[in-house]
Amino acid sequence: MFESRQNPETERFLKSLGFPVVNVHSSHNHHDFTRPSRRILVIGPMGSGKTEFSSRVWRDSRVALRKSEEVAELTTTAGSDRRRVFFVRSSLDAGRFPDYPDDALAFRGGYERLGSNIAAIRNSFELEKLIEDHIEIGTWIIDEASFYDERVAYVVNRYSDIYGMNFIFPTLILNFRRDIFNPTARFLLNVSTDVFTLTAYCEHEDCIADSFYTYRYYRVDGRECPALYFDPLIVIGGDSIKDSPVEPNYCTRCDEHHYLPGEDYTFLVLKPLGEQASRGEIEPLKQELFSIKNEIERSRLYQVLEEAYMDVEPRLPICMNSLKVPCIAEKAMIYLFAEENLLSEVQVKRLAAELDLDVEYISRTLEDNRRPINFEQLDLFS
Repeated sequence: MFESRQNPETERFLKSLGFPVVNVHSSHNHHDFTRPSRRILVIGPMGSGKTEFSSRVWRDSRVALRKSEEVAELTTTAGSDRRRVFFVRSSLDAGRFPDYPDDALAFRGGYERLGSNIAAIRNSFELEKLIEDHIEIGTWIIDEASFYDERVAYVVNRYSDIYGMNFIFPTLILNFRRDIFNPTARFLLNVSTDVFTLTAYCEHEDCIADSFYTYRYYRVDGRECPALYFDPLIVIGGDSIKDSPVEPNYCTRCDEHHYLPGEDYTFLVLKPLGEQASRGEIEPLKQELFSIKNEIERSRLYQVLEEAYMDVEPRLPICMNSLKVPCIAEKAMIYLFAEENLLSEVQVKRLAAELDLDVEYISRTLEDNRRPINFEQLDLFS
């Protein structure tokens, strides 16, 4: 809900109806297509209604397009009419709603069919071409814009300035670690002109507190297993609950119920091991990855988590469930390579071969995180 400051006219109107002096709240106003060059961030956790916000803009546009030519003059700049709306989703997220039509702007609880005014793209260059091919479109809704390269912020800034186009970004700004999602999210914050913040109820069954954070977890043998801090930054998941131990689930949680085990381990142990490996001392990292994969209770990871969650009061055994998820060694190596740039491609290939890691999982995850490696040639002797 958004509180609006009362102006004298509103106050007089309410008094004429017999209301006392009250605070007036507005959950949503109709979209203003007359204002040019807006770059609107719509931020909030999973399930807070970011995409549904977009659907309301689409429905408003259907009404606005039926207005007269006089209205068209108010909503058009350099040939781009802001009443014309186009929805752009990331190719990474294209399979999120498999049960809906291809042209559906889908959200929890429904969808809008957009016909030809919808497309899936991979990067800012494809967005640029899409805009050039539809220069008459004045409002662009770019879903999950943080998934793209940071150049996207400069592309939208340029077209916003020249054509008065409006851009709406329903996107996660914080990742499952509660950090700024990535450099793209930071740039979007820098270029935005408006921000709408949405919240949701915490989805823990025993809680109804306001929630701002996206929580990632896996289900193994019916148990909730929180994602470790060094879980890959981008792992695509949908809105249906999955019982697969390799496919994540997402929901929104409050401070108390947002579990994030392994942050201490990442910076006290894992990253220093990666720094050693970057200097050519790879054996300590290799030993830790071996322990994680084959005898996890002997690993430093197990020891750090046990001290943090089992040797204290109150205990949090749910955080130990994070060790039940497969491919933990693979995820640790991916983190050091894709995010910290501490391992070389040759080192990744060598560790994967010598420790018999899941190359298919590594390859697929690195592709999603835009750091692909070709494992067909292992280059073990490079």
